[in-house]
Amino acid sequence: MRFLLTCARRLGRPRRAVSQILLTQLAIAAGVAVLATGLFLAPLGAQLDDQAMRRALAIAQSAAADPALAADLLRSAPTPDGPVQVAAERIRRATGAEYVVVVDLNGIRHSHPSPDRIGRPVSTDPGDALAGRDVMEIDEGTLGRSARGKVPLVAADGEIVGAVSVGIAYDSVRARLLGAIPGLLAYAGGALAAGALAAYLLSRRIQRQTRDLAFSDISALLAEREAMLHSIREGVIALDRAGRVRLVNDEAARLLGLSPHSVDALAGRALDDVLGAGRTTDVLAGRVTGRDLLTVQGARVLVANRMVTEDGGAVATLRDRTELEHLARELDSTQGLIEALRAQDHEHANRLHTLLGLLELGLHDEAAEFVTEVAGVHRSTAEQVTERVRDPLLAALLVGKGAVAAERGVSLRLADRTLLPDRLVDPGDLVTITGNLVDNALDAAAGSAAPWVEVELRAEGRSAVLHVRDSGPGIPAGHGEEIFTEGWSTKQPSALRERGLGLALVRRLAERQGGAVRAGGTADGGAEFSVVLPEALR
Repeated sequence: MRFLLTCARRLGRPRRAVSQILLTQLAIAAGVAVLATGLFLAPLGAQLDDQAMRRALAIAQSAAADPALAADLLRSAPTPDGPVQVAAERIRRATGAEYVVVVDLNGIRHSHPSPDRIGRPVSTDPGDALAGRDVMEIDEGTLGRSARGKVPLVAADGEIVGAVSVGIAYDSVRARLLGAIPGLLAYAGGALAAGALAAYLLSRRIQRQTRDLAFSDISALLAEREAMLHSIREGVIALDRAGRVRLVNDEAARLLGLSPHSVDALAGRALDDVLGAGRTTDVLAGRVTGRDLLTVQGARVLVANRMVTEDGGAVATLRDRTELEHLARELDSTQGLIEALRAQDHEHANRLHTLLGLLELGLHDEAAEFVTEVAGVHRSTAEQVTERVRDPLLAALLVGKGAVAAERGVSLRLADRTLLPDRLVDPGDLVTITGNLVDNALDAAAGSAAPWVEVELRAEGRSAVLHVRDSGPGIPAGHGEEIFTEGWSTKQPSALRERGLGLALVRRLAERQGGAVRAGGTADGGAEFSVVLPEALR
């Protein structure tokens, strides 16, 4: 009972892919062997029949060519010891034929292996041979089934006087056919064994590649993989060993800016052709190694990881860090503002103490003058920015950066040529670009004597032009282009976020609007960054 239950469980399980393939290949090999054997035996039987009939015909023609046989037929009676019987038996024994029968024009036998049948009519019609035609056939006679050859017997004067019929026993033909079968089966068996061995070796290889799974399991895994790949919020790109794209899921297409409708057409294309040259391509192709590598694609900051597969290909994952980077930058700005507010609070307390002292001393006019002076300084700074930078977002950014700069002891000023009307099509990118460049300039200038940062914003037709200059040490020699590469930075790594993305993001944002970024130096040895955004103004 236990054995039956075990068999039932095995039968109920999905058959492994390797087992199905092996059985299928063995069945195909056996079928081919049987078919080949049948295809060989079928024409072989017909060929042996034809050979037997031609042999019988040749013997009959050779016997009929003897003029003495025709002469003996004309002058002797059909008797068992007559000259025709003697000659026919001699030919039969010499050739191994089953019979050699000579008949006259009346169809009466003059020779036969059974002497008692001499003088009797033949069992088959000799009409065709007596009419002068050669005959080859397989037919049933008094001695059984045989391959026959019949020819006319012609006298010296050219007259047909009878016929010669020679038969080859069909059993001998069949014996030759059966004798060929063992050798044929040996060849077929050898071919089947070779096919079985090849099938086994192939199935073992397939077993390793399919991890010994059933076809239903493989189908289920593929369906689950497709559902998982296209539902997760992480980009996945699979590459083969030559760097050609195998698979791109929906999230990867979104992060890389690829059209969702063209994803299927990407299979088999080189990664360089799909994404073009750049850090993102280098990271995904493995030319840049490491974990959690940062790269900028379009306006997105991506984190990439790459794992090599067993077949020499690779699978790369992408995560969107854009929002996190923005939050980190906002946190940096917020911390700077908090520090600035703390300093202003301290400064405000000192001013209140000064004002209180003036009032207690009765110096009311001096107190009023002090309040007017302090209020005028703050008002003039804000008014100067808003009068020359009309866009409220940019103005607010510069006022806030001014407070941060004051706290850090850096003078943030507007260039005399600064004048930007409130006609920006989309101020978001320009705000990001300005904030990044000002932050970098403040960091660079902070360590110099009499530090300063100068911002110039102006309109040239419909283009917005930005210059940010500082009193820092300037751009390292020979690094004019390298500073725009993701990951390049002279700052110490931060615990909050990766360094080396600001300038790369600035260039990407500028290029996205058809603009350009250029790095240079000031007359004092500091750095100057220039940005031109065409069509930025209405």
